[in-house]
Amino acid sequence: MSLILLGINHKTAPIELRERVAIPRESLAASATSLMGVSGVSEAMILSTCNRVEILTAAESSDVDIAGFLHRHLGVDPALLKPHLYVYRDREAIRHLFRVAASLDSMVVGEPQILGQVKEAYTVAREAGTVAAQLEPLLQSAFAAAKKVRSETEIGSTTVSIASVAVDLAQKIFGSLGGKKVFLVGAGKMSELAARHLIRHGAGKMFVSNRTPERAVQMAGRFSGAVAPQVVPWEQMREAASSADIVITSTGAAEPIFRKEDGQAFLHKRKNRPMFFIDIAVPRDVDPEMNRLEGIFLYDIDDLQSVAAAHLAERTREAADAEAMIAAEVERYHLKLKAVNVAPAIVGLQQKAEELRLAELKRVQARLGGLTAEQFAAVEALSRGLVNKFLHPPMQALKQAAREGDVARIETIRETYSLGTETGVAGAEEASVGAVIGAARPANDRVEERAPAADQDEPVIEKVGL
Repeated sequence: MSLILLGINHKTAPIELRERVAIPRESLAASATSLMGVSGVSEAMILSTCNRVEILTAAESSDVDIAGFLHRHLGVDPALLKPHLYVYRDREAIRHLFRVAASLDSMVVGEPQILGQVKEAYTVAREAGTVAAQLEPLLQSAFAAAKKVRSETEIGSTTVSIASVAVDLAQKIFGSLGGKKVFLVGAGKMSELAARHLIRHGAGKMFVSNRTPERAVQMAGRFSGAVAPQVVPWEQMREAASSADIVITSTGAAEPIFRKEDGQAFLHKRKNRPMFFIDIAVPRDVDPEMNRLEGIFLYDIDDLQSVAAAHLAERTREAADAEAMIAAEVERYHLKLKAVNVAPAIVGLQQKAEELRLAELKRVQARLGGLTAEQFAAVEALSRGLVNKFLHPPMQALKQAAREGDVARIETIRETYSLGTETGVAGAEEASVGAVIGAARPANDRVEERAPAADQDEPVIEKVGL
């Protein structure tokens, strides 16, 4: 089983390309389900944010054609997309996922929104039935690692989100946000976060509009008092925008909702008083042509990167600590993964020993015929106890080899005990319990030193007088 993570992000692709491959939230479940139709894919999750589109899969091999799915599913020319794609496999895929969840791969390092976005992608995939035994523990470990980074470093202690960077930029342009009218287009978490930052920095009246009005009402309801945004019907969105000094857009629209002619109309109504647009949506909500108008100041998400870079410099030391923490968590998960992989061998060893134990008991059962039921039960318990003791060293050796990644040693133990393949259990060879025990026992007596003590209520030979 292989892990494959393929994607593009703000470091590898321009916003124009990210717009073309962005997958709306309402399409994520269907896309993940469609991905399961790719030969060799057993589990899948898709993360699509304003800065990245990433596909995480558990697959039968590392050669599964995930890029081909992306090309076919999105209808994007492979020659256009290929130079911007990155692919991570197995351990590197784990590391990348952990770094993304911990916000170490974000435009604004330390921003908290990405963890929520990864969790949302996981929820969608889980409800669609495309996340199961392989990706479930991986994602839970990624969430735990991200939580640990946030709680044990100061990486999230200062201004960190895209929304907050946008508000910082507005402050630099206007000097003060006091009394400025703000119009939020889109009622998602990004809009809500931007609203809270704006309130904190003294913004005046706020308005919010969303294509689904219930979401705008819900968002406004999470504020109280005079700072609560006033909900504007979507049909009146342009009229509201013309009266705003600052327009922050973060919708999931596939096409721009504000075009150059809208900007011209806004400026005419405002008697050329300047307007400031911050477009933090991908695909973009505001046509870049709007920026050509004198009096319109438009910034998209890539423009925010220079502001984010300043935050990044402040966080270098914390980021270094966080990177070390992630490396340790990746190693911990990798070792756990290896340990899981020897589980079939351990189960096979136990089953084989049990089969042999029962066979030996059956073989000598005639000679034990004179025993009472209590005495026979004691003999059976004795045989079980001995088998458990003699299985202890090879089982510990398997676990240790898994922790150390010693594949050759695992294979040697499998061959020694005739355990067959990693998923199978050896056939019923005619070996005896003694042969198994003999193979397990090393030349010295360390077996006895490592073997667990017998249970206190376990019968021993002396008790039944044998």
